[in-house]
Amino acid sequence: MKEEPAMVQFAVRDHNSSNYSCFFDGILPWTSAIVWPLMSTLPVLLTVQDSPIHYSQIFPSQWYTYDPTIDNPKPLGLTLGILAVFIGHVFLIPVFYLYRNGYLTGGRVPTSIQASGARKYHFGEGLQTHLSQPEGFVLLALYLTLTWMLNLMPKSYYSFSGTVQWTRVFLCLATQDGLQYTMHRLEHSISPEFYKKSHKPHHRFTNPRIFDAFNGSIADTVIMILIPLYATANIVRDCNVWTYMAFGSMYANWLVLIHSEYVFPWDGIFRKFGFGTPGDHHVHHKVFKYNYGHLFMWFDQMSGTYRDPQTYAPKLFNHGV
Repeated sequence: MKEEPAMVQFAVRDHNSSNYSCFFDGILPWTSAIVWPLMSTLPVLLTVQDSPIHYSQIFPSQWYTYDPTIDNPKPLGLTLGILAVFIGHVFLIPVFYLYRNGYLTGGRVPTSIQASGARKYHFGEGLQTHLSQPEGFVLLALYLTLTWMLNLMPKSYYSFSGTVQWTRVFLCLATQDGLQYTMHRLEHSISPEFYKKSHKPHHRFTNPRIFDAFNGSIADTVIMILIPLYATANIVRDCNVWTYMAFGSMYANWLVLIHSEYVFPWDGIFRKFGFGTPGDHHVHHKVFKYNYGHLFMWFDQMSGTYRDPQTYAPKLFNHGV
């Protein structure tokens, strides 16, 4: 068999190497985007019609049938709601671990948001800190339990009828973020003493990591998260339990994602639509007086408080953030 010239062999190797590089650089990182549909895994799966895992095939009817005129709230809705957020997190954490450690980026460390680089920490310590914060998931679970079991939610929220109402999920996310934007600005502006006791503990992280999302103070969580949550439920009053679950899971997990210390592949697309990204939120943690929004930058853009992270590149943030 005739041997190929060395130049041809090298050309083939270079071509293959280029193809692999293109895959790792352009396609593989996008697999991390699987976290978005996985956030709503539980409410979606339990409402698939004619499925063996439809909620009506799993749970006794007396656990979910609800007549607001005679029935007290059923614990099943509360339990599934908390479980929905937990399952969303069960998917988010390992995907972020794989992304952070180069398994989804061809062995490369992802681009850090800040020019000084991402904070160094042990992943296990970060996760433990994240899950053990009393002002985080513990306080959120307490809020959900009290408002649900004390029958303080709009009546439709207790209904298991139908499936996820995606337009209502989006409306809840936008309403929540608008109210949270308002409360966030108030925390910064009411008085230095008020800011010191409420929001300043969260602002000690000038270069946040993903696990800093709920690390602050109890007062901060109540003012900026729980009050807007309850107000949102009473503004968007026609959601069913599945919509409430999907909204809660997307909201909690998106809040975590915007504290990431690394750029995600979808950030550029999100910014075009005014959706919140880690880069946008790092601006607030680093500069303090801009980008008060979390999930959306619309309210900052309308109020003149939005700053693109590229405004501060390369001094504070990396190019392309």
